[in-house]
Amino acid sequence: MKDNEMKKTISLILLLALGLVAEVANADFTFGTPINLGPIVNSSYSDAVPSILPDGLTLLFESDRSGGSGGCDIWVTTRTKMNDDWASPVNLGSMVNSSYYDGEPSISGDGLSLLFVSNRPGGSGDYDLWVTTRASASEPWGEPANLGTTVNSSTEDATPAISADGMSLFFHSMRSGGYGSVDLWMTMRATVNDPWEEPVNLGPTVNSEHVDATPGISTDMRTLFFASIRPGGCGYSDIWVTTRPTISDPWGAPVNLGPTVNSTYREGGPNISADGSTLYFNSKRPGGSGYWDLWQVSIEPVVDLDGNEKVDFGDFVTLASYWGRHEPSVDIAPLPFGDGEVDLRDLYTLMTHWLEDNSLQLSNKQIYE
Repeated sequence: MKDNEMKKTISLILLLALGLVAEVANADFTFGTPINLGPIVNSSYSDAVPSILPDGLTLLFESDRSGGSGGCDIWVTTRTKMNDDWASPVNLGSMVNSSYYDGEPSISGDGLSLLFVSNRPGGSGDYDLWVTTRASASEPWGEPANLGTTVNSSTEDATPAISADGMSLFFHSMRSGGYGSVDLWMTMRATVNDPWEEPVNLGPTVNSEHVDATPGISTDMRTLFFASIRPGGCGYSDIWVTTRPTISDPWGAPVNLGPTVNSTYREGGPNISADGSTLYFNSKRPGGSGYWDLWQVSIEPVVDLDGNEKVDFGDFVTLASYWGRHEPSVDIAPLPFGDGEVDLRDLYTLMTHWLEDNSLQLSNKQIYE
């Protein structure tokens, strides 16, 4: 079928579907089975706090394995294609790593800024946020710089999570003014060349009187994962998620990711892939190689919108009934929580699953062009 015919067909089906009455929608997503990244990436030591680049082919993390510069260093592993195995990790080198603690990496969307935590000399407190930059992805990292006293405090400031556009930075801190011993904070800047502003606490809806730490922000900045030891989890430390309809709205009440991702052991360091399809994290659960190990879990949309246990025209009707509107229950793309509007991305996701169930194929180009 040609592109124009495809567009006409989609439009016709939507018009027909809009004339029907839809059932109450039940859109959601489901997690796959968590997978250990394996003994090539993980060691018998502590491997934690992953940071995946937007292309999904480079993964940074911290490790106290042998062969580093200090007690904990930043390491990197790469792969050529998404389905390839990860290569043996390589130490980021003495320009970035020191004889002190260096870890908890967070890479910017353009891959040119690397934020991390260190207790090396030259900081403001116990553990500080630092940044190293490079002119291009093929060039080496430059001399790290401390983020300064506006961002860093005299207490622990750690686990940076920089937004894809480089304008917002989430982190956890033990500074005063919070709601627990460790809280989640955020700082912003007008451009990548401007200084960071005074950090603000994410507030009592997100933070608790317990430890809330290791944030991980989605590409669209509408989903924030973090680790917490608050009640209501599966173990001592669990991964939780809070969402907001738009970046101008307040964060909603955090929700535990449940027993598929969380275990009776400890989980933390969540980092979501750019496309929202994979969550990377660290865990102490059995089945690993060491103390902390790196794991990943897939995220799949639930496209059975009318609840009849199959993907069919009824789901099409449901989606079409909310076309162009903000309806979270039908907003199934992009993962994990949509983009605030029922649009072509949701239609593409629905059609892909519908056609796959019928052993057919539809290209992204046919939907969007």
